[in-house]
Amino acid sequence: MTADGPPFRLLPRLDADNRFFWTSGADGRLRFLRCRACESFVHPPAPRCPQCLSEYLTPEAVSGRGVLESFTLNVQQWVPGADPYIVAWVSIDEQSDVRLTTNLVGVEPDDVRIGMAVKVTFEHDDDVYLPLFRPAGGGA
Repeated sequence: MTADGPPFRLLPRLDADNRFFWTSGADGRLRFLRCRACESFVHPPAPRCPQCLSEYLTPEAVSGRGVLESFTLNVQQWVPGADPYIVAWVSIDEQSDVRLTTNLVGVEPDDVRIGMAVKVTFEHDDDVYLPLFRPAGGGA
């Protein structure tokens, strides 16, 4: 975050394959493709399931809860005046091998712990809802 608001972000380009993911936050739900043949979640969006090669993938909402697998504190000021921010690698509760590289918000860097429970929150910018995560249940 900067003193004047959120950091400058390059927004993803929306297309037919990823639009569901980047706009699903409009209703506060995080969605991933799910294979209807083997029930695996698929991320990033792909035309086939990497587990069984089925083409029958449909978006499905998940709980929005996960686990912080790893993180780093970025202190490089890519934009003048930007504050440090936490880059996080989060696995979702429904399938631990589905992971997002995201930002962790609502927590001080000294309070972040690998393995902490997190929940999704969305930052709305233009047509995109960026999935960010914050501590679930008040912290670590």
